[in-house]
Amino acid sequence: MTGAIWNLLLGLAWVLLSGDFTGLNLLIGLIFGYITLVLIEPQLDSLKGYPARVPRLVGFIGFFLKELIQANLRVAFDILTPPWHMKPGVIALPLSARTEMEITMVANLISLTPGTLSLDVSDDRKVLYIHAMFLDDEEELRRNLKEMEHRALELFR
Repeated sequence: MTGAIWNLLLGLAWVLLSGDFTGLNLLIGLIFGYITLVLIEPQLDSLKGYPARVPRLVGFIGFFLKELIQANLRVAFDILTPPWHMKPGVIALPLSARTEMEITMVANLISLTPGTLSLDVSDDRKVLYIHAMFLDDEEELRRNLKEMEHRALELFR
């Protein structure tokens, strides 16, 4: 069994043994389960790498939520103020992602962020074409998108 399944089972066992069937108690059980798995990782080969992936996942979720909120605020500000500040354009982003799943994940994360939309992937799967609502600084946009790609790929590799 994988580490995530073990963690879920330990969290559910915590809920059952404590008798408190709430989401908060399940979260506490998942945290205790994670701590337990970190402690026993050296003894079980099936857990290799799981404890390191969880902090990366939590960090990615925090990073993506921050980007999502910033993009929403920028789009909302532009819509609510009379003179529009948008400068739309299309850029080509070189990809580090190689597999279908990685490319799809990166393209969808970019499309989920307001103000950007994934348009197409080149035939050789090395470039992602993106429409940006605010193309004031192309290099800064590329840096932000590459950071998002890098953080997303850390979850799979």
